[in-house]
Amino acid sequence: MCLRDRLGWGAVDDDESIAAIRRALDLGITFFDTADVYGTGHSEHILGRALRGHRDEVVLATKWGNLFDEATRVADGHDATPGHARRALTASLRRLGTEYVDLYQLHISDGPLDAAAELRETCEELVREGLIRSYAWSTDDPERAAVFAGGEHCAAVQHTCNVLHDAPEMLELCAEHGLASVARSPLAMGLLARDPGAGADAETGWTRGAGDIRTVPPAWLSWFGAGGLPVPEQAARVAAVRDLLTSGGRTLAQGALAWLWARSPHTVPIPGIRSVAQAEENAGALRYGPLGESEMKEIAALLAA
Repeated sequence: MCLRDRLGWGAVDDDESIAAIRRALDLGITFFDTADVYGTGHSEHILGRALRGHRDEVVLATKWGNLFDEATRVADGHDATPGHARRALTASLRRLGTEYVDLYQLHISDGPLDAAAELRETCEELVREGLIRSYAWSTDDPERAAVFAGGEHCAAVQHTCNVLHDAPEMLELCAEHGLASVARSPLAMGLLARDPGAGADAETGWTRGAGDIRTVPPAWLSWFGAGGLPVPEQAARVAAVRDLLTSGGRTLAQGALAWLWARSPHTVPIPGIRSVAQAEENAGALRYGPLGESEMKEIAALLAA
């Protein structure tokens, strides 16, 4: 199945994407995360074009482990072998137009635990060869993350974390090993970026056209239901903490990022952007900094209730 149709966000405009990335760079954003399978290679091509001439100014992260055909744009299975790691990296470097990747991440969340040590050593070899600077596992399983954490050049774990989905065990592991917590889905795939209370497209702003992953959400996307509308229970949780997240003049998205920064000093949220306006809004969160301790306690109490 075409990955861009199955796991995408609908129609995209490459020029707008490049403009958004460059605007983010202008505003001080220096960490950019992608994966070889996003758009079956297209995302890496676009990011490489956008960052041309700015490579030394950014930290560039990508992922490997998913199999796909770039020509036919069809994704098919996984490969967590050392040989594929090297082949995938060679292809990613070509698409990104760079000689090295700063953070190389295994993209199979439930990948084989018994092979993790060998994959970690493969990543160490890639570091010694100068092809990558560091590595991580993109997983929500602390046991798997801990295996990679034992490597000298493991620098991070990428995992789900946001106001609606805390990850205390993973944050504790990051603190113990001095790793960055690269927070995937920091805006809950958009639920923490727009008003979830209304039902019509014109009122919510949700994109539910062909190709949007939220239209027929997979099992892991728990914030949305049939037709791409927010799950009522999740929408109610957002409504309960909205005033606290938007305190001090923040937008909802900025408040969600501020929650992550307050949650742990190790968090590095990676909110997605599709436009210059979204890049400016997300970067604008930096002006406010993390939420205060009292706000964090109130949010925790409301969500617990």
